[in-house]
Amino acid sequence: MTRKTDIHHAGTTAFIAALMLGGAAMAGGAHDPSDGIDADAGDPAPFDITHARITTEGNAATFHMAVSGKAGESRPAPTGQLGGSEVVAYVWPTTLDAASVGFEKGAGILAMTATAHPDFDDTPLYDENGDGERGNDGDLWHSHWVVLGPDDACGAGSLKVIDIPDGTTPRLPATWPGLPLLIDSPGWDPVIAGKTIEIAVAFADIGALEGAGFDGVTAGLRVNANIHAPFLCVTDVFDVASGDLSLPGRVNQ
Repeated sequence: MTRKTDIHHAGTTAFIAALMLGGAAMAGGAHDPSDGIDADAGDPAPFDITHARITTEGNAATFHMAVSGKAGESRPAPTGQLGGSEVVAYVWPTTLDAASVGFEKGAGILAMTATAHPDFDDTPLYDENGDGERGNDGDLWHSHWVVLGPDDACGAGSLKVIDIPDGTTPRLPATWPGLPLLIDSPGWDPVIAGKTIEIAVAFADIGALEGAGFDGVTAGLRVNANIHAPFLCVTDVFDVASGDLSLPGRVNQ
């Protein structure tokens, strides 16, 4: 069993380094997990990871995470404004190339996420709460593909969701929500039950996941106070399934 370390609120320098070197760590055989990544439980909490895995069936992949407390129970308090507002997320960073879901090849670290944030809505195509409006339900758990990369403007050694510079037109998925970020809002609904959260994700080419590595992370993010590049920074890493962010998980193993 892969053990995790106590890194709550410890910053993201190690997070970046391990993600950037994740492929090398896997190739070195540092871990040999079966059926995903197991982790020791701490005090029951909604972001304390006990297990993470990715499995496939047909053209769909299921991103699964289990925690020691009640999954999805904790969400940010609303601030009433976009700048400085907070986001919480269950994150599966992967070794998949960003091009496999519609971004530019080699754009950064591709991760599937389940997020909640009460101060803005970034799923303009969907009405998650069923009230007839599509722009008022960011506080409900929803899914994103995000592309992550380092930016010291978020804090020394910190990560952000990569910004789209003014005047540039990178390749983007069809369900890109219109924000100046490498983010996709594909509409895959997270299923939260007890201590688990799962997202079923369809792929045009499920073969892209063969041999892919992954990890499980819970994190907090914050919108920049001036709502400008960087737009969205990773500010806290609550927990990591592997403990060392070497992306030791293998799809279907």
